[in-house]
Amino acid sequence: MTTEIQEQGYTRHGGVLTPMEHFRSAMNSVYGLTLLRGILAQDAGQSVLHLLNELLAAEPDPVTTARAYSEAFYQLAAALNNDREAQITDAWQAYLINRLIDDSNLWSTQLENAGGSRIPSTLRAQARRDLRALQRLFELDAQLIWETTCAVVTPALPELREAWEPWHNLQSTRNEKLHPVRATLTQTIATCSNWEDLITPLEQYWSRYGTGPLARYQVLRWEGLTKELVGIQHPDPIQLTGLIGHERQQSRLIANVERFLAGLPAHNMLLYGPPGTGKSSTLKAIANTYAEQGLCLVEVGKEAIADLPQVVTALRGRAPHYLLFIDDLSFEDHDTTYKTLKVLLEGTAEARPANLLICATSNRMNLVKENFSERGKPTEDVNWRDTMDEKQSLVHRFGLRVSFITPDQKQYLHIVRALAQQRGLVIAEEELQTRALQWERQHAGRSGRNARQFVDDIEAELKYQQTQHA
Repeated sequence: MTTEIQEQGYTRHGGVLTPMEHFRSAMNSVYGLTLLRGILAQDAGQSVLHLLNELLAAEPDPVTTARAYSEAFYQLAAALNNDREAQITDAWQAYLINRLIDDSNLWSTQLENAGGSRIPSTLRAQARRDLRALQRLFELDAQLIWETTCAVVTPALPELREAWEPWHNLQSTRNEKLHPVRATLTQTIATCSNWEDLITPLEQYWSRYGTGPLARYQVLRWEGLTKELVGIQHPDPIQLTGLIGHERQQSRLIANVERFLAGLPAHNMLLYGPPGTGKSSTLKAIANTYAEQGLCLVEVGKEAIADLPQVVTALRGRAPHYLLFIDDLSFEDHDTTYKTLKVLLEGTAEARPANLLICATSNRMNLVKENFSERGKPTEDVNWRDTMDEKQSLVHRFGLRVSFITPDQKQYLHIVRALAQQRGLVIAEEELQTRALQWERQHAGRSGRNARQFVDDIEAELKYQQTQHA
């Protein structure tokens, strides 16, 4: 081994560390990791450390080293398989950066829960030392590790001379919009010459977007079966500019959300009106608009209403601002789960977290079904009026109630024209209007949803015609 490494030029010149000295310095630093030790705890991190240990052995075994490299390559590829952020070509370096940003540790979680001003100085000083140690591992790039492995393995096993590639470009190329703030932080880490300086950008990120793997996502969903929050990999990208005709409603909702993000008193929100009028789309678009400011949408199915206390517990104390979103909310007269929501809105001894707003959509103003037999005369329920009042009181616990109405013909055509213009569709005004009205008659009335579906159909038709004549 010694002869081969010297032939590769791995000797000390003018005090510069040789590759093996780099490896040894990095591995020795790992023993001192304290707050950030979890970054290396997963299979990919452990497999690379195992490979480095094999390379540092007094007499490295070629077979064991070969197996260690193959395993490290596989684990890095597996770890990055579903990663959308293919900015860093070196798989080991990309893995370290992702794990650093996503790591939940005593430093990052205290920062998220208590704020940067309350972080003990000793804790922050230790974080600096841990970052310095991780930087030594980061500097072991793919080409260096590959060349050193080949120098150990191929003299004894020449068949493996062409066995491996350096672990570059293991992430798939996808046409996806990455979170711009996370993308910027990734580049900051990758180009930083002194990782002790990463204290400020990391703390700024965690204090706004939170820690752990869920911080990657701007939309979460509560899974009722597993009782956990999961990230939505491909959220609806809808924007407010694509929602025409409800500017008044949008302005009221936006003003409330901006107060919420500023830490000011804000109302829980109920959006009600006929199907297809843009209620759910408006909330999703608002969440997209303010995602960079730390606004996150959390979808909870109405079948999981009983889990709301668990959802709130999972979100309490985290850094982002959450819109807890319940779509198509309504309750049958025999369904009493609405009481769980009612208590959460107002009426429990435990305060609702300051980082949480409840927002719901419904096709009707009165969320709990009532029968005519419950109005105006006694029934078998002796306290029938109290029962009726209780059912009606749920809606009044939403401080902001915004109605979405069915557009008239003039507004419907305005939405169609605006959407067609946004998409750059070339079609005569008269033809567009005639076909839009025909679509309305064939699709059971007017709504923003029907207008959008009509424009989708026109766009597909025009683009298909262009391909046929190309």
